[in-house]
Amino acid sequence: MPKNKKRNTPHRGGSGSGGGGSGAAAATAGGQHRNVQPFSDEDASIETMSHCSGYSDPSSFAEDGPEVLDEEGTQEDLEYKLKGLIDLTLDKSVKTRQAALEGIKNALASKMLYEFILERRMTLTDSIERCLKKGKSDEQRAAAALASVLCIQLGPGIESEEILKTLGPVLKKIICDGTASIQARQTCATCFGVCCFIATDDITELYSTLECLESIFTKSYLKENDTNVICSTPNTVLHISSLLAWTLLLTICPINEVKKKLEMHFHKLPSLLSCDDVNMRIAAGESLALLFELARGMESDFFYEDMESLTQMLRALATDGNKHRAKVDKRKQRSVFRDVLRAVEERDFPTETVKFGPERMYIDSWVKKHTYDTFKEVLGSGMQYHLQSNEFLRNVFELGPPVLLDAATLKTMKISRFERHLYNSAAFKARTKARSKCRDKRTDVGEFF
Repeated sequence: MPKNKKRNTPHRGGSGSGGGGSGAAAATAGGQHRNVQPFSDEDASIETMSHCSGYSDPSSFAEDGPEVLDEEGTQEDLEYKLKGLIDLTLDKSVKTRQAALEGIKNALASKMLYEFILERRMTLTDSIERCLKKGKSDEQRAAAALASVLCIQLGPGIESEEILKTLGPVLKKIICDGTASIQARQTCATCFGVCCFIATDDITELYSTLECLESIFTKSYLKENDTNVICSTPNTVLHISSLLAWTLLLTICPINEVKKKLEMHFHKLPSLLSCDDVNMRIAAGESLALLFELARGMESDFFYEDMESLTQMLRALATDGNKHRAKVDKRKQRSVFRDVLRAVEERDFPTETVKFGPERMYIDSWVKKHTYDTFKEVLGSGMQYHLQSNEFLRNVFELGPPVLLDAATLKTMKISRFERHLYNSAAFKARTKARSKCRDKRTDVGEFF
């Protein structure tokens, strides 16, 4: 390529606006600067979407994670892209805004950017609030997911409290709005629980959030004198998310409030075990195990009146062989309820080990497991990175300050893109070969008969 063409190649991440006005400048690959025109209000289609896809390709953050910086650029490159994505959250195109929200969320889930986010938290909060209020299903889900990760990045403190004060009423309104999308309400319920867990410093706000979530999932309870199986509805996924978020918040409540909630729900929650939705049965079972753990933590001789009927129900679910249920669902259910039954009957918990980098964490209680599962659902593949680097999460799981590793150690821990490609290719070939052999055997048997 001629030198003059190479010199004019735009900076990685696109030549779109990084700030706003017509006098804004964007860095080019050759270190030069040139004026960039702002996005046109009338034409937010082709050019805007092309820049958006360049900024917010989920695979660039979600699949490669923090390795992106080492392999493809610098911290400045990532911040440059994020500035562009933040601008695009104000775009007129719904798809552009949604892609921008998802791109920012994927980046924050994969990399600690505390200082960068701290400076722009108000701008991000305003954008999230606008998308929650004016957006529809998918855009609201993307905005709520970003709010969760934003609070995880900032951790407890004034900044997160301000975010919760701004977004809390909007999230609550969507959760309780029967005309809103079920998927949006579901994500907002999880977000509300996570943000409140991190940020709330007001006990009345915590109780208010618990009541809001209770008003949702208790609709799945069996009515009095009703012995029928609970049939799942389109709202069941919302009820599950609300129950799990409620259970998370219960772990940080004062003892008196926990006792009050146990009295209210201990005899009603088992009715959810009869729901025909496997995920509701599992959520109810794990919540029951956690409630038993909390109750016994407060009173070592805690007595549950309906223990016999409850253990019979749990044992039936742990050995369920119903032919009308999918094999995958039955396998998953049996595995969970064996652990739940042991927790209720024997006060036992099967310790799990989570490895991240050179460290490992032991999950040895239902409270710890539920907290880990909740944050893993929000952060996805970025959970391990945050366990290594995020001080808030390390405090939650009592891991101590982050372990500092030298560059040589980090390099030995990472698998390059090329190595991952080779590994995946080899695995694909092995699967193909195994399938071919299996087909050949079936052919031979057919010919024999």
